[in-house]
Amino acid sequence: MANPRLRSLLWWRWWAKKDWAIAAVGFTVVAFALTLLSNSWRDEPDSEITRPFHPINASDLVELTLLQNAKARGALCLDGSAPGYHFKKGFGSGANNWLLHIEGGGWCNTIESCNSWRKGTPLGYSKYMDRKIPFSGILSSHPSQNPEFFNWNKVKIRYCDGTSLAGHPENELKNGSAPFFRGQLNWEAVMDELLSVGLSKAKQGLFSGCSAGGLATLIHCDDFRSLLPTDATVKCLADAGYRRSLLKALKEFQKNKEGGMFISSCFIHCQAWMTETWHAPTSPRINNKTIAESVGDWYVN
Repeated sequence: MANPRLRSLLWWRWWAKKDWAIAAVGFTVVAFALTLLSNSWRDEPDSEITRPFHPINASDLVELTLLQNAKARGALCLDGSAPGYHFKKGFGSGANNWLLHIEGGGWCNTIESCNSWRKGTPLGYSKYMDRKIPFSGILSSHPSQNPEFFNWNKVKIRYCDGTSLAGHPENELKNGSAPFFRGQLNWEAVMDELLSVGLSKAKQGLFSGCSAGGLATLIHCDDFRSLLPTDATVKCLADAGYRRSLLKALKEFQKNKEGGMFISSCFIHCQAWMTETWHAPTSPRINNKTIAESVGDWYVN
């Protein structure tokens, strides 16, 4: 076994000079981001700059739908309750277009962790999920907040399986007790239900997710593509899904001259679901375009 004092010394050396400089810069960026957001949340009704966002009203709230026939399908949250989603119907030119977004919430990677820190939370129990939630950012129905996708059919898939909708029953306890790892079955059951209410006729589709939901986007992107009509335009947007593995994979993709990438270094975790970072007068910009505008340009080529 390595000498603990030596190991500690090596750790401090590893965090020397350059590393501390990087950490200091990172802290400065985070501090700036928090300042930016705190400024944008100030309650100054007379200022379009400091309070540019559409106030939440009843039309922004979307009810929770618990999955039908969940137990018959074997689709379960960690505690055995039915998974759910929020669905807002599209209108006008977006009536046949669909945007799906999977919420984040990290991973629990052992039976112990899934039983402990997710107990009594909506990340493992659907009975604790809010029955109504506001749709904002990429899910907003206001063109001023979401210029490209405001009138699409929009779905927020709740995350209650702990493994980015990728868990399998063979990893469960053999006595049939919780936690249940049914992420893959949850994904399949939710897709079947959405296909039955119009997703199967989609002309355009965008599949997105944040954090653990961003990872789920990468895991299920190809399957989502295969479920929609072959002539539909289908793309996937992973928001803050993981870093090193993604950059490693992109090294090969960069060699593809016909491919394109818009890779941003997130100054805050998850940028698509909040209006403040997605599309607002104070949102971050590259070449004078917000993330929403850049994603919109990318989606329509």
